[in-house]
Amino acid sequence: MTAPEPAPKRHDQQPSSKWCFVCGVENVCGLQLRFFDDGPGGVITRVTLGDTYQSYPGMAHGGILATIMDETLGRAVLSGGDPNEPRFMFTARMEIRYRRPVPLHEEFTARGRVEKDRGRLVTARGEIVLADGTVAVEAEATLAEIPAGQIEQMKMQDVGWQVYP
Repeated sequence: MTAPEPAPKRHDQQPSSKWCFVCGVENVCGLQLRFFDDGPGGVITRVTLGDTYQSYPGMAHGGILATIMDETLGRAVLSGGDPNEPRFMFTARMEIRYRRPVPLHEEFTARGRVEKDRGRLVTARGEIVLADGTVAVEAEATLAEIPAGQIEQMKMQDVGWQVYP
């Protein structure tokens, strides 16, 4: 008897907003990243940063990399969920480990995955991986549930939360 094949990973695009610094499609000062499900509880995005996001010459600023990891870890919670009832969470704590500089003008991948889901609190981990497979940044976060009343006040239609082409 052979083991069943694992279920294929789905790479559906996640919704974006209009003005978020990371995913906002109308934020000309932002990153305008697109995120894709990477199996249940997992998310992936591909990023190429230009000179605007420079720290030391030719290298991406660590604060921008932390911002990308913050969004990526939060979006891991959205993967595999009901797109009509997204599960938004605040980052309560995040720890970053910078292993290697991330060069500008070269594509890298940011991945996040849910490690532990305790309902109101979630632990997620992720990394930024360079084109050659080197892990440049590692992150772990504790995410906290946003109270329902606050989510209702966000006026989702005004935020523009949808999948954009």
